[in-house]
Amino acid sequence: MRILTVSHFFAPHGGGIELVAGHLNRELVAQGHDTQWAAAREGALPDLGATRPVGLTCVNWLERLTGLPMPIPTPAAIRRLWRAVAASDAVIVHDALYVSSIVALIAARRLRKPVLLIQHIADIPFSNRLLRSLMAFANTCVTRPMLRGADHVVFISATVRDLFADVRFRSAPQLLFNGVDTNLFHPVALKRDETILFVGRFVEKKGLSVIAALARMRPDLRFLLVGRGPIDPTKWQLSNVSVLPQQTPATLANLYRQARLLLLPSIGEGFPLVVQEAMACGLRILCGTDTASADPEARSWLAHVMIDLADPQQTATRVAATIDTLPCVPPPRAMADHAASHYSWPVMVSAIVSALSR
Repeated sequence: MRILTVSHFFAPHGGGIELVAGHLNRELVAQGHDTQWAAAREGALPDLGATRPVGLTCVNWLERLTGLPMPIPTPAAIRRLWRAVAASDAVIVHDALYVSSIVALIAARRLRKPVLLIQHIADIPFSNRLLRSLMAFANTCVTRPMLRGADHVVFISATVRDLFADVRFRSAPQLLFNGVDTNLFHPVALKRDETILFVGRFVEKKGLSVIAALARMRPDLRFLLVGRGPIDPTKWQLSNVSVLPQQTPATLANLYRQARLLLLPSIGEGFPLVVQEAMACGLRILCGTDTASADPEARSWLAHVMIDLADPQQTATRVAATIDTLPCVPPPRAMADHAASHYSWPVMVSAIVSALSR
């Protein structure tokens, strides 16, 4: 089957959605499909292996101003995306709110191509009131109509699925968790240090303000932040905060195995891939309550607190109190076993292809 994937960026941008799109494309190729991937072009097109990139020229001023990755395709890019949809047998769209997602779904409907929408996130309770209002408006006027318009819908989080439970879908939506490469991400008996690890984009919604407040509040704790983005944690000038750029999966796996804790005080998430990878490596996790509810069967293994980015100081106080109560021993092996048995790229892709083939 000729399958076109549409996401806002390619994997090198570093966000969770585009990383998931990359994993799915590799597995689609492994299962014998002919794949193209359309996304915003940032400089030279990335090497996607057997998947052919369809680079879309976009303007991205919104991310520079707010941290929101919201590229807007040019008219020529929209025409190119339409042609890519026309040349495909089926279309997979990642998340509803992006302009390229909207164009791809409209094109697929007009051209009678089956389209499957993977909805990663739901509401994002920004600290800025205007952004909160815009997000609520967008979910009402864009996300819900997109969910109604897609032939098939996949949610990667029970939290996100439940928020949109009242939508009238064309077919029953599926809950399919992102996969984890257990050849890389699995427990290894290494001596853990006292590092509190963060992995993700350096943007507001990931809770960087909470981590900064916590690091100032608790100089006895040592933090390692891995990622990139418009926020620069080195400017905090805190001696207990170290920063690394994006790392290879193999290096990340070792970081998960050596750290004391993965801290992800984020909002508006689906089920972040870093949480699933950390689970597979046997690392204790502290995240927001909504994130911890993404997989109901895993919730008991995840420490969680309510995250309020409008009050990072108070949220940091809650996080610090929770850290102080966490056991010194690693989580039960059952957590890593659950990740290995429930989070599978081949299973996810097989279910997606089955839906598109109906």
